Amino acid sequence: MSSLQHHKFLSRSSPGHGFHHHRVIPIRYATSITTITCTLIKDNPNSNQLVSQPQCVSRAPPVIPLTANDPGLKSTWSHRGWVATGCATVLFSLAKAAVGAASVHIWLEPVLAGYMGYILADLGSGVYHWGIDNYGDALTPGFGSQIEAFQGHHKWPWTITRREFANNLHSLARVVAFSVLPVELVCSDPVVLGFVGMFSGCIMFSQQFHAWAHSTKSKLPAAVVALQDAGVLVSRGQHADHHRPPYNNNYCIVSGIWNDLLDRNKVFEVLEMVVYFKLGVKPRSWSDPNSAWTGDEDAEITI
Repeated sequence: MSSLQHHKFLSRSSPGHGFHHHRVIPIRYATSITTITCTLIKDNPNSNQLVSQPQCVSRAPPVIPLTANDPGLKSTWSHRGWVATGCATVLFSLAKAAVGAASVHIWLEPVLAGYMGYILADLGSGVYHWGIDNYGDALTPGFGSQIEAFQGHHKWPWTITRREFANNLHSLARVVAFSVLPVELVCSDPVVLGFVGMFSGCIMFSQQFHAWAHSTKSKLPAAVVALQDAGVLVSRGQHADHHRPPYNNNYCIVSGIWNDLLDRNKVFEVLEMVVYFKLGVKPRSWSDPNSAWTGDEDAEITI
């Protein structure tokens, strides 16, 4: 939609007035594509002049629910290609780390580096999840599609369990492929490669761990249930708290090991205050829960 460039006079002005004291009346016109904010400038109450000064203000379109057979839940060959590329990148990093460790006869350091990658991936997933849950919209450059997807996920949490594997992982797989491959090409240190491989792998698969946290126990493989119960993967019970009021906790979705520490010390609440005082932007979690944020308990997906 193009911007409105002109001012439209809705009626003629009263004669004999040299100048007018104006009263500003803001009016918002909502459309399915954008919200147009118009400022109506009116003279004194006895005047007949009404001037419309439209200004187009971009707003994200409403999030539309998906159905079980919606094409948006299906994997495309592009999705599969990116996931395959991301997996190959992660495996190459871990394989190169193993070969390098064997050549210099060290094992403890690369293993510990990989473990730290796993631990910090959970923290990274929480910080990223907090950011896209609370800031931006579908029109945000670079992150808009993920923000829109996560907002839809809060409205209809179960849709993530209907997404096909590559559909769910392709965005993160693309990021991993572009960010990790350059490191692998220039670095041969098995410690660095062990950390990078494990960190990037956990980040890429975090959305799958997230999907499993929304699945019922009876529909999950026994190995996944065992890993959730052992705390290796984020559990269903722990992540369920994220989808209950006040919707501002349990953001980490790899193992969830950081959730208690971050929530108990109100780390994200402090970050929200910093962002607000520095930039004047309020997080979504400060608003009263509404239909754009909370789950629609009455909606169902037909399978």
